Amino acid sequence: DPYRCLWECGGECNLKCARYVEYVLEKEGDVGAVIAETVRSTPYIPPPGYWEMIRAACDRYGALLILDEIPHCLGRTGKMFTCEHYNIVPDMLVIGKGLGGGIFPLAALIARAHLDVAAEQALGHYTHEKSPVGCAAALAAIEYIEEEGLVEHARVLGEYALCRLQAMREKYTIIGDVRGLGLLMGVELVRDRMTKERAIEEAEEVMYSALEKGLNFKLTMGNIITLTPPLTISRAEMDHALTILEECLAEVDTRKR
Repeated sequence: DPYRCLWECGGECNLKCARYVEYVLEKEGDVGAVIAETVRSTPYIPPPGYWEMIRAACDRYGALLILDEIPHCLGRTGKMFTCEHYNIVPDMLVIGKGLGGGIFPLAALIARAHLDVAAEQALGHYTHEKSPVGCAAALAAIEYIEEEGLVEHARVLGEYALCRLQAMREKYTIIGDVRGLGLLMGVELVRDRMTKERAIEEAEEVMYSALEKGLNFKLTMGNIITLTPPLTISRAEMDHALTILEECLAEVDTRKR
């Protein structure tokens, strides 16, 4: 997170965080795996080069790289899998949520062939395991995403929405940071851009005001407006949602001043 970097990168990531992961792998010597979300749902978007450096470090020191893409797999970020943005292939990839088309609860673990050593063994039986209905829902969801071009749609519409959000940041001082990848976007509200004090009460005002106007979203960490619209959202619907959001931000920003 360049905006609140623990390494004080000043808003421009210098990959010191990735180098620290490499340092830990080298120092410990026997780490089995690095497990992380490809991008955080707040969202925090790693810069280019981040995952390439960690992938190389895992290879160098014999650790597996396991990525969790349950919240944003299957096109939300403008790629079918988020790790494609970073030109890497993890050893294991966890997916879910959208896999069931938003109807059926289903998750999956994708692994490299040499790690799939128990394909013919039953390792336990669970309530939601091996559901034919769930698998049918997943196949239908994937087919629809591909046939309707929703991955490219998420990329194009996400870029447009991010531009509108960045324009709002120029107008309203309550917005400290705007970030996003495809249709995974975040707007961080602060009371002061210099101190970056979290505008928690103000964020709740924006949220409830938007809800009254017909726009629903959630807050993360108290002050981050998290926008994750459906992949099927139209340009007109996106404009309507962003207009409501801007109205609410303008109201709170004016009172703050």
